[in-house]
Amino acid sequence: MTTADNQRLRPHPDNRFSNPPAIVDLHGAAAALRAEPNAGERGHRQETLFKHGNLTVALFVFDRFSHLPEHVAQGVVIMHVLKGWMKISAGDVEHELKAGQLLVVQAGVRHGLKAEEESEVLVSVHLGS
Repeated sequence: MTTADNQRLRPHPDNRFSNPPAIVDLHGAAAALRAEPNAGERGHRQETLFKHGNLTVALFVFDRFSHLPEHVAQGVVIMHVLKGWMKISAGDVEHELKAGQLLVVQAGVRHGLKAEEESEVLVSVHLGS
């Protein structure tokens, strides 16, 4: 390690980004989910797009007026609405999110999702501390 490397605050980018990038076509993945013959019992479909260590990234597609019941995750949850209009409860508050908005929910907070129209949501969950 050179003197400049010893003064770095973070690992060199060659080390930080040494894994090949994972490219996901979100529109294609959503179209494939919608093309599946049967939705889940609550009218939504989902696919895990990426999982590594404590991080999971999943795509959810919702039919109009379908939902994901309230539940608790043991990690931070980021819900990014890609398409549509969602009502997302978090704790005692209901948030209305449209395409281009996201909601961050801290670990241990009860949350649920309801689609007011056909919607797509990218969900990232980071478990642990």
